[in-house]
This record gives sequence, structure tokens and C-alpha cells, in this order.
Amino acid sequence: MTKSIRAKITALGTYVPPRVLTNADLEKMVDTTNEWIMERVGIRERHLVDKGVAASDLAVEAVKNLLASHPFDLQQVDLIVVGTVTPDMMYPSTACLVQHKLGIVNTWGFDVSAGCSGFLFALNTGVKFVESGQYKKVLVIGSDVNSSMTDFTDRAVCIIFGDGAGAVLLEPAEDGEDGVIDHVAQIEGMGGQYLYMPGGGSLNPASHETVEQKMHYIHQDGRNVFKYAVKKMAEMTERILEKNKLTGKDVDCFIAHQANLRIITATADRLGMPMEKVIINIDRYGNTTAGTIPIAMRTAIEEGKLKKGDLVLLAAVGAGFTSGATLLRWAL
Repeated sequence: MTKSIRAKITALGTYVPPRVLTNADLEKMVDTTNEWIMERVGIRERHLVDKGVAASDLAVEAVKNLLASHPFDLQQVDLIVVGTVTPDMMYPSTACLVQHKLGIVNTWGFDVSAGCSGFLFALNTGVKFVESGQYKKVLVIGSDVNSSMTDFTDRAVCIIFGDGAGAVLLEPAEDGEDGVIDHVAQIEGMGGQYLYMPGGGSLNPASHETVEQKMHYIHQDGRNVFKYAVKKMAEMTERILEKNKLTGKDVDCFIAHQANLRIITATADRLGMPMEKVIINIDRYGNTTAGTIPIAMRTAIEEGKLKKGDLVLLAAVGAGFTSGATLLRWAL
């Protein structure tokens, strides 16, 4: 009988651009206040790229950060999976651009478009390639430049999003190590009407009309997105815990997509999980879409809330709608 292989995260790297946009800055740009933003979403500041900096650039910096803490030969990378909804361009894929910029000669890769669930979907895709026994080193990256498609005159959207990236290295776990234990995921296309960018695709290619109608910016029905996210985040986390005969009390660290503070706290409360086990950094970074979970992993380590051997629960809900949860044993 063939021995089963498990994948584990062996390295982590993150990057956010240095420029910061605070709530005080936004007060000068749109009709809003710091108090209103903090109450609604829990964000104090977010990082934005300078003009000309793209998602592939942030991804490359995240990988360089990963290499600084975990040196290895990049030429050994078998596969690059990039979660993003803000690719540098429609094609080539961001994975191709990252490969070229990093100078990895013999590899392949692709992008995963799943909105705020992008990193989670990319991670679970990479895990399966490792579990198959075909690959031994997979780079999984979440990178988004949300400022490129944010209308900074729309106060319902511009307060939420930031730019950032994170990368992890997946490798086979040692005998007896849990690594990535399980995942659940789902898509429900009916949610496409509530969070989308209508311009630039085959349906509405770029034209004077699409630009004038601001179709190349994020369009969001905040109320419906919030209601769905609260419901689905709880549902997916409960599903994976029940599937593995666990409860929220068994989890050592809960890292949720950082979209809204109220969504995270509502999920933790439903799971019966104390807040000291819940990672929150949305106040410092905003919603970096596919970048939020790996960036939150870094925050968890820096705050001493994530250590080797911990049982970790990841969860995300994103545009599409997309949703998922992953259970893993931290190996760093």
C-alpha cells in the first residue's frame, strides 16, 4: 500500500508597501470620519503602492522575505500558485511574471481567482500537488494591489482595501507530522451581483463608456456581502471542525480573512473561541484580499500567538461568492 503524503508549510514571507493611508487622510478625501470607519470595519490605516507597482512586484518581495528567513535554492521550486484578483494584466498570468522576475528556470504555475479566498484556494491547490507525490516544493502566494481598482471617491469602498502580499513554501511533511490536515471550500455564483468589477473583461471590454461609468472599479453591496460573510465564515469553520471531530476550544490559533472586524469576532464567538486565540490585524492593514491570511500569519508569530505544533484554523469568504476553511498543524 502506498504511504500517504502530507504537505506542510515550511516557510513564510510577507510584504506591504511603505506608503500608509490613514483614516485622517481619508477624512480629507471623502465624507467620512475615523470613528465611523473604526465602528463599521475596524480599520485605522492601510498600505498602498506607489504608481507603477503591481501585484507581481509585491509577490516577489514576499518571496524574498521568505528566503531571508528560510534560505533555499529557488531553482528547486516545482510549482508557483498565485492567488490574486488584481493581476498585472489580463495575461500573461501573474505566476508567469513572478517566475520571470525571480529567475526560476524550470517550473510552472498559474493564478487562482477567488477574491478574498484566493490565498486559501491557492494553498489547498498546492497542498494537493504535494500530497500527490509529484512535487516537493510549491510556492503559494497571495498578492493584491486593491488600490488599482478602488474608487477613492466612493466612501463605502475606499475605507476598506489595502495592498499587500504573502507567500508560503509547501513541502512534504515528515513521517508522523500532521501538516495540512483538511479543507472545505465552496462557490456560490449568485453572490457575483454583490461584489464585482464589471469592466475590462470579455463582457464589458475597456471603452470610453466603461471608464466614464467607473466600471473598472470595485462595486460592492456592503450589506449583502456582510450578511453572507458572517453566515458563511461561521458555517465553513463549523463544518471543518465537525468533520474532524473538533470544536473551537481545540483550536490554538484562528486566522480569518481580514475583511471586517465584526465578521471575525462574530465567527469566534459562534465557535466559542476566546479572543486571545484570534488574530486581528485589519486595523493596521485593511483588507488586502489574497494577502490577508499570510500577513496575519506573520502577525500571529510576532505577537507570540502562533508556534510550532499549534492547531491552526484558517477561514475566508470572498467575491464570487467563494468560501473555505483549512485546518493545519503549524510546523515553523
